[in-house]
Order: sequence, then C-alpha cells, then structure tokens
Amino acid sequence: MTERLELRDATVREWDAVVVDSSREDGIVLDRSAFYPGGGGQPPDHGVLLWGGVETRIVGARGGDDVRLVAHDDDPIPPVGTGVHGALEDARRTALMRTHSGLHLLSGVVFRDFGALVTGGNMEPLEARLDVNLDSVPEGFKDTIEAACNVEVVADRAISAYELPRDEAFAIPDIIRTATNLLPPTIEIVRIVDIAGLDVQADGGTHVASTRHIGRMRVVKIESKGKGFRRIRIALES
Repeated sequence: MTERLELRDATVREWDAVVVDSSREDGIVLDRSAFYPGGGGQPPDHGVLLWGGVETRIVGARGGDDVRLVAHDDDPIPPVGTGVHGALEDARRTALMRTHSGLHLLSGVVFRDFGALVTGGNMEPLEARLDVNLDSVPEGFKDTIEAACNVEVVADRAISAYELPRDEAFAIPDIIRTATNLLPPTIEIVRIVDIAGLDVQADGGTHVASTRHIGRMRVVKIESKGKGFRRIRIALES
C-alpha cells in the first residue's frame, strides 16, 4: 500500500519516492505519496514527478489500496524502480484544503443553528456547494449563515485530524453529519476531522490548521432542490 503522506501532514508539498508499479493505463504507483486521490467531494491533486532530468505532469489520481497517479498523455512515465521527486501544485492543494474546511465549517453551522443534515456536496478550488435537508428557508437565511460562518472563521478554531476505532468513533454524538451513513461497514479505523467546539465528522480529506486559514466565506446562492432539500453555494475570497 502507498504510504499516504498527506493524511499525516497536509502541509507536505515535496518528497522523494520510488516507483513500485507503472503503466499508462493503470497509472503510476509510488511507495510514498502526498497526492490526494480525490474523495468526499474533494478533487485529486495535480503536480509533477521529476526523474532523470525528465518532468512528468500528474493531472489526476485514483484511490484504493494504492494511490495511482495519472500522467499527462504527452509525458513519459517512469519505470518501476525509478527514484522520483514528487511535488504538488501548491495553489490548487491549498485552495482545496481551504474549501474543504469551509464546507465542514458550513456543515457545523447549519447543523448547530438549524438542525440540518448534509445530503450531498462538491467542491472546486475556492467554490463549493452543500446540500442539506432543510424543510423551509427562514427569512434572511442566506445572510444569517454567511455571518455565522465568518464569525467562526475569525474565532480561529483549531482543525485537527486523527484516527479512532470504529466503535469509539460512532460513540461520538452526531459523528455522521450526512442524512445517510456513507461509511462502509468494512472500515474498522475511522479518520476524524475535528473543528474544535463546532464540528466533528468522519472524513478522509485534507484540511487547513484552523478556521482562520479558510478565509472569508461568501454565501453566493440558496437553491431549492425539491421538497425539503436546499443547496447552499459558497465562495472563498482568494
């Protein structure tokens, strides 16, 4: 299995590794990697592998037991056994970390203030949507949640990630903030992302160190997606 550097330290941007599997069709597997392969609504990282005076652009990644990196069609791929230097596209990763943490902050606010659970979500760098099961939209809802979110940004709440055995994780009240529990029963160790005093969720993505690093959040639009379902679109200041 690929050693997942990004799950231990989301600030890693460069590292050395060895290629353990390599093909154009199935991707490049490293013994250790900081490329987030995508999941939980967070898109995969982009970056490069440097080897033997060659640069291979990485334009995507796929998860599983191993992280399989997708090379640009025009670039050569390093053979098995090659030592490589990996580097992430910092601006993209940092923006996605801010955005993912922003979604967790938003989820915590709408659950705390309105009791709404998440029914879906997705993100791109500095913009995202969160779908929630809210029967009605109170007057001033858009401005209210934007203000509440930015209060939590200024509060500079610490954001941490850690792992717990499944039973201990599920003993945490409201650990699953989605309307449907999407955590497979085969998962025995659960990764937790904790915004101190606001939100605790099972999550496998990468996040900033505190809510202050999210930056100012703007609620762009509230949409109705059918009876009892609302879509909240947000953007972060660049």
